[in-house]
Amino acid sequence: MRNYIGLIHKEAASDYGVSFPDFPGLVSAGIDLDDARRMAAEALAFHLEGLLEDGETIPEPSSLEAIMADGDNRSGVAILVETKVETRKAVRVNVTLPEDVLRRIDSFAEANGLTRSGFIARAALHEIAREDAA
Repeated sequence: MRNYIGLIHKEAASDYGVSFPDFPGLVSAGIDLDDARRMAAEALAFHLEGLLEDGETIPEPSSLEAIMADGDNRSGVAILVETKVETRKAVRVNVTLPEDVLRRIDSFAEANGLTRSGFIARAALHEIAREDAA
C-alpha cells in the first residue's frame, strides 16, 4: 500500500478539485472535502490499475518537500491519498515470437490504446483466469 500526495484546490464557485503531482493530468473533484478525498482515492486506484494493466511501471510517491518545491503546487493544500492497489514492480523479460504474431500484437495493442507489454500482460492474465475458472 502506498500513499500519494494529492493537492486540493477550491475556487469560489466550484467543487473541491484534487490533482496528483506524481500523475500529471489525473484530476478528481468532490462537492465537499470528504467527497473530494473519496473521489481522489477512487480516481487514483483506477489510474494505477490502468497503468498496471498496460504493463507500465508505477512511480514511487514523491516527498512532500519535492512536491511543494514546485511553485505551481503551492496553491493547493496537500493531502495523503492511500491506495490499496498492489503496485507491482515491472520486470523486463526477453520473449521470442514469430514476426507475424508480433505484428498482430502491436496492431491490436495500438488500436486499443495499449502498449505491447500491457497487451501481453492482459492476455496472459486472461488465460490464467480462464484456467482458474475451469
